[in-house]
Order: sequence, then structure tokens, then C-alpha cells
Amino acid sequence: MFGFGWDSLALLTGGQSRAINGENPRGEKGRGGMASSGLGPSRKGSPCLGEIQPGETALLGEIEGSGVISHIWITVTDRTSDADCFVLRDLVLRMYWDGEEKPSVEAPLGDFFCCGFAQGCLVNSLPIAVNPSRGFNCYFPMPFRKGAKLTVENQHKNPVPAFFYQIDYCLKPVPEEAGYFHAQWRRQRLTEKAQDYVVLDNVRGRGQYVGTYLALTTLERYWWGEGEMKFYLDGDTDYPTICGTGTEDYFGGAWSFAHQENGKTVEQTYCTPFLGYPFYSHHDTTVHNNYHNDDCPPMRGFYRWHIPDPIHFEKDIRVTLQQIGVCHRGLFERQDDVATVAYWYQDKPYTDFPPLPDREYRWPR
Repeated sequence: MFGFGWDSLALLTGGQSRAINGENPRGEKGRGGMASSGLGPSRKGSPCLGEIQPGETALLGEIEGSGVISHIWITVTDRTSDADCFVLRDLVLRMYWDGEEKPSVEAPLGDFFCCGFAQGCLVNSLPIAVNPSRGFNCYFPMPFRKGAKLTVENQHKNPVPAFFYQIDYCLKPVPEEAGYFHAQWRRQRLTEKAQDYVVLDNVRGRGQYVGTYLALTTLERYWWGEGEMKFYLDGDTDYPTICGTGTEDYFGGAWSFAHQENGKTVEQTYCTPFLGYPFYSHHDTTVHNNYHNDDCPPMRGFYRWHIPDPIHFEKDIRVTLQQIGVCHRGLFERQDDVATVAYWYQDKPYTDFPPLPDREYRWPR
């Protein structure tokens, strides 16, 4: 029901297919495309939301009953003017399941879709795809039993113009064993030496961890990728049950992602169905007045989907990432700027998230 396998595609599982967008904001049967345009009735009369004002939270969709969201598509500008960028980190995406007041998903729009640093990039993976130009797609199945609500809040200083989106879902009974989808964004603008960065904690219950997005801004010289990913499961304290071997190893790469290009050793970006390194830049392309100051710390974006290999927990989970580098002197503790999105399912439709940092704290360096 929730798998990506071809073997289940031919099974006639039943249900009522629905879609919410500007042309059918309530996903009602037989009521899509009713708005009129200059071309006449039902001729592309309402393809998007209008302006979302500063401080406004726009309702993307509210669904009653039991079912599964199977696909979300969104696109929006990445700036409101040449001087005002960072829109993709100023828009906050939230999702609520079964009438809960607290969100199960809370993340800047761009980071949720593996586009950190308020910059769009191409992502070609199984659950997240980003196509030209900033066509954001999510295929994580999102079951709900009583209802679902999706919102986007504009924390930008200017109105955000036309916001295009579609939420595809099916109304049908949900199996008892189906968990609720969660995603949480965090950032530490300057990590502490010898203190592991916390990707996720304070999760109580039964579930499975299914993915990590990392937006890393390196603030020190030399190779940055020796830090190990750690998963503390079901009461682990001092030491985790699962400990990786290095940052580039966790994201499926090796040997510093290095390859030769014009006689120089450079890092190679890549996208695969379950893991990737889609974004690298050390240029300040988001700021209008950068003609004489086109420099910034190197920025790297990575994703790792635990779809064939979810990390199961019965009572609790905590996830951390070390900041360790290596140079001619050997291993050393680093301090970098780290932001992440953790993706997981659990048996409860809620969890207590830490407060989302304000918009200026979220801005890229």
C-alpha cells in the first residue's frame, strides 16, 4: 500500500483518488477546474494561490477522514526582488495529522526538498525530486486516520507572489501498523568542538528513521568529512547501537568524493535513488550586490534515504553527527555551520519539536 515496488502497482486496492490545488482547494469530487479565466469557464481560472502576505499562514490543504498523501508538488519564486533572497528559508512548511495542534512536519520549504542555503538545485532521488526550475516533488507516503492539514507560513519581509502546489492523496482505510510521517529541521551555526551535532532527539515511541538531509557550510580549512553518524536506539546512553565510519561514507561516497578535473582534484557531486550530493558552491549567487565580493564559505548539500534499510526503534531514538576533519597533522575536531532535516515515521501523530529558530538565524552565511 505504501511501497514503491512495481509488484504492487497492478493490485486493485481501491480507494478514492483526490487532489488539492488552486483549481480544487478542498479536493472535492467533480469540482476541479470550476474557476473562470479570460478564456472562459474552466479554462485555467485558478492555478495557484495568490500573494501570501508577510506573517500570513496559508492553508494548502485540509482533509477529513482516513487516507494517504502520496505526492506533493510545489513551486515558488526563490526571491521577491533582486535585493531580497532567502525566500526558500523564509517559507515554513508544516503538516498536522489527525487534528493535532502541534505539527509533525516543520521545516523551511527549500530544506524539506533537499535545497538548503535558500537555493534551488536539481535532486534526482526516489522520494524527493527537484526539477527545473524549483519544481519540488515529494513521494514519501503520509498516512492519516482522522484528517490532515498542510500549511505554509511566510516569514519573509515581502509578500510572496503566486504559490503553485498540488497534494495528491487517496481516501481509504489505513492499516493499524502504519506510522505517521515526521520531518524536523535543525541548525547550529557554529558547532562546539568535541560535541556531536544533534540531528534528532526527544522522540519517544515506536517507529523507523527513514532519511537525513544535510546542509553543511564548512568554516575551517582541510578535509571536513571524517565525522561519524550515530544512532542511539531504545535506551542507548554513552554509546550508540549504530555508528558510521565518516560523513562521506554515510552519504554513500568515498575518498573525499575526489576526481580529477583539468589537472586539479575536485569533489564530484551526484544523485542516486537513495543517496546523493546534489549541491556544491563557494560563490555568493543569492545576493544582488555581490559583484566585488563573490565569495562565501563552501556550501554542500547531501541526502541519505533509509528506504531499503530503515532504522527501527521500539522506545526512542537519538541521532547525532560528529564534526571531525583530517589534515597533514591527523584528525582534528572542527567547528562548522550545520543544518539538517530528519525524516522518520512513528506510532504517534505528534512529537515535541524544539522552537523553530527565527528567520535571520536560518539565513545562509
